[in-house]
Amino acid sequence: MSQLLKLYLFAYNSLQAFGWTISLFIILISIIATNSVNGAYASAGDLICLLQTCAFLEVIHGAIGIVPSGVLFPLMQWGGRTHFLLAIVRQIDEVQEFPAVFITFFAWSLSEVIRYSHYASNTFGSCPSWLTYLRYTAFIALYPMGLAPGEMWLMYEALPFIKKKNLYEDFFAGLPFSYYNFLRGFLLIYPFLWLKLYLHLFKQRPSKLGKHHEQKKR
Repeated sequence: MSQLLKLYLFAYNSLQAFGWTISLFIILISIIATNSVNGAYASAGDLICLLQTCAFLEVIHGAIGIVPSGVLFPLMQWGGRTHFLLAIVRQIDEVQEFPAVFITFFAWSLSEVIRYSHYASNTFGSCPSWLTYLRYTAFIALYPMGLAPGEMWLMYEALPFIKKKNLYEDFFAGLPFSYYNFLRGFLLIYPFLWLKLYLHLFKQRPSKLGKHHEQKKR
């Protein structure tokens, strides 16, 4: 890989790590200031939407081969999160203060601070062992936290509002089902799609931690 590409990846991952650190800081400050978890979206929602939208670059990175991740797993993660954020939370004011938003944002922010910091440090092969360990260990708790009491619970809570508003009525007008029914079906398959990504990380964990341990011994 050329030095220019390495510099680009370092800059991209560093900016994402910085952005998610700011998001985490804002969320925690909001809790301290209001003594409530209900202000997570109001305080950090716009920034998180921006960071998540920009993360589509990772799908492109995999597609053109500048990182070894491929397209499928980055696209699955980006698509699931972006749908949750832009199609549901951003469109339904009533759910923006639900605790599930805080749980999701907290889990995302913490996991992404670790992930992007690891990627940035690893660009030039200087990632500390503790950060590699965090990258391939913290997800074990943070990913399920973001999914069950976070994303899935909020999507379930959003269903009555989606039905009442007949959300995306025009888009689904030519289809034999509404967005409400689509989301109900999506909730049934989402855990299985998520599990594919989760198990992929578990599969990577022994080799990544073992490889880093060998490099450290040398």
